[in-house]
Amino acid sequence: MLACEHVVQTYKSGERDLTVVNDITFALAAGEFLAITGPSGSGKSTLLGLLAGLDQPRSGRISIAGTELGPLSEDGRAKLRREKVGFVFQAFQLIPTLTARENVEVPLELLGQNPGSRATDLLARVGLGDRGHHYPAQLSGGEQQRVALARAFANKPAILFADEPTGNLDAATGAVVVDLMRELNQEFNTTIVLVTHDLELAGKARRRIRLKDGLLIDDSPT
Repeated sequence: MLACEHVVQTYKSGERDLTVVNDITFALAAGEFLAITGPSGSGKSTLLGLLAGLDQPRSGRISIAGTELGPLSEDGRAKLRREKVGFVFQAFQLIPTLTARENVEVPLELLGQNPGSRATDLLARVGLGDRGHHYPAQLSGGEQQRVALARAFANKPAILFADEPTGNLDAATGAVVVDLMRELNQEFNTTIVLVTHDLELAGKARRRIRLKDGLLIDDSPT
């Protein structure tokens, strides 16, 4: 489902190149739940952006569901993300002028699909069946993240990327969100890549890789 081969990413720091992701190689099968961990500045979020096609590596190859990202145009990568990828962010990224149900419908509308009852069904699945008509400002942080999770699954993605999805939540609420991710991973067989600094939450994934100074230093089951 996901292949990352000798991926390197560098950025300019003054007059020298700073290597943020250093020769990373690993692969994920369909349905795996992977946590990427490491200290601040280890390259976790940079790697996630590369894997999702939001940025291009300095060198190396990345493919999603058999499609290599490098040769694709920006429009091609955007099309791949619309059709095969879901996202969950730390800051929720809900559209404030849309209700919870309307937010979940957005990915389907971008694909030109009739939302039908899917948004309502997904909101019920994450425990918000009675909150679909509420706007983000009327929801708690945990509720907003559950709406974001429902939205991420709306287009039936082959793979879901989550960048510190519990970073703005208290520990108990964060655990609920990750438990939901695990349940949806098992229910829909969606591959999940989770970036987190929280080792307890990372332990809920089936596999964990650890980064340090841009290097992959450990790859093991949890």
